[in-house]
Amino acid sequence: MIKVTRAAVCGAATVAVLVSALALPSASAHPGKRHIPAPPKAPAAKAQTLGSLGLRAGVRIGTAVDMSALADDAPYRAKVAGEFSSVTPENVMKWDAVEPTRGTHDWKAADTLVDFARSHNQLVRGHTLIWHNQLPSWVTGGNWTTAQLRDILHRHITDEVSHFKGKVWQWDVVNEAFNDDGTMRDTIWLQKLGPGYIADAFRWAHQADPKAKLYINDYNIEGVNAKSTALYQLVSQLRRQGVPIDGVGIQGHLDVQYDTPGDIVDNMKRLDALGLETAITEADVRIPLPLDSTKLEAQAQAYNVLLQGCLLTRHCTDFTVWGFTDKYSWVPSTFAGEGAANIMDENYRTKPAYRALSQDLMLAARGR
Repeated sequence: MIKVTRAAVCGAATVAVLVSALALPSASAHPGKRHIPAPPKAPAAKAQTLGSLGLRAGVRIGTAVDMSALADDAPYRAKVAGEFSSVTPENVMKWDAVEPTRGTHDWKAADTLVDFARSHNQLVRGHTLIWHNQLPSWVTGGNWTTAQLRDILHRHITDEVSHFKGKVWQWDVVNEAFNDDGTMRDTIWLQKLGPGYIADAFRWAHQADPKAKLYINDYNIEGVNAKSTALYQLVSQLRRQGVPIDGVGIQGHLDVQYDTPGDIVDNMKRLDALGLETAITEADVRIPLPLDSTKLEAQAQAYNVLLQGCLLTRHCTDFTVWGFTDKYSWVPSTFAGEGAANIMDENYRTKPAYRALSQDLMLAARGR
């Protein structure tokens, strides 16, 4: 969720050529090809939504969901239901939401989203089991011994994953464990439990739901840099140790005033070569205000590059935008003077970024 500084990338025309050149035959005809789970039942025909185009192209297209908006805003609810084939909870599966008081769980909001997704033939990404933010005060304020905190974390992961067993497709098990220089982030988990907490978390999550796909998720790892290389080295080690890690989530929070990661394909393919899945998990592209047509086209190109990375990586399973409408974006309250980061404006009108994603998915689908 920090600015991205990378090498310049090819233009939008080059992206379109690359995507149109993809040969994406069906998984059934070619073992080892990208595979995304089918919905519980065949979805009704949809007219050129991102979700339906993505299924034809071999990727799930999802959105993070604001539960207040889902409850109170009918146009928002209709877009979530009709436009996407997977959903991610923005906040309602985070620890402070599901266990605000020790031993007392509140699953209501998260259960509502899971039920909504099931009723609309969507898959659910669980976000997130371990993070250094949005922890309940009873966790951060306790004077825990190492053994006590380890037991607390073990119980939290087991409780949450078990509650949603069979209902969550992918879990962001560990979120934002690295600094930009490639060192491990100095969190309560690292301080008390040491770096082994990451492997433990994956083992515990797998024990609670052996069928869920388990991801490590981070920002500023789109291209090849110190942070993405440190994460690559970690997941390589975990795989060698037999830790049940299935994939790497690349958040994709970009900004038009900084260079777009032109080496995203190189980065994603080296993860692919380890036998890992990848996903773009939180895509948005913020813009210094006021808007103009040049900035909107730059935003479309940045979204294009993120989607290109997924479409050109064999085992990239899904592409999720971190909210689809500027009406509910987190960006303006976090980055002063910036906003308009999503693919639709406040009135649900599509922007050039939406149309660019749609075009690339259509081209990719034709190549299957």
